[in-house]
Amino acid sequence: MLDVPIRAILENEHPSVFGPEDIANLTTAFESALSKLGLVERNDPAAIAVAKLIILLAKKGEREPSRLCDRVVMLWRNRPL
Repeated sequence: MLDVPIRAILENEHPSVFGPEDIANLTTAFESALSKLGLVERNDPAAIAVAKLIILLAKKGEREPSRLCDRVVMLWRNRPL
């Protein structure tokens, strides 16, 4: 399995917030978003920021992987540089 920092972030910073199905959905969204954004290194600060953004949106109620991915990609591409 790839080193997926979203799992580490969830386990360390949000241990009781998400169940196994939620974690699987967030991981799928994370992997899809990284692919669409062309981010390869999972421990890159940009990838970690994408993981945290996915978690933030999930904590607000969105758990569907494709919607999470699309929202994160849109937010990332439109962020001020």
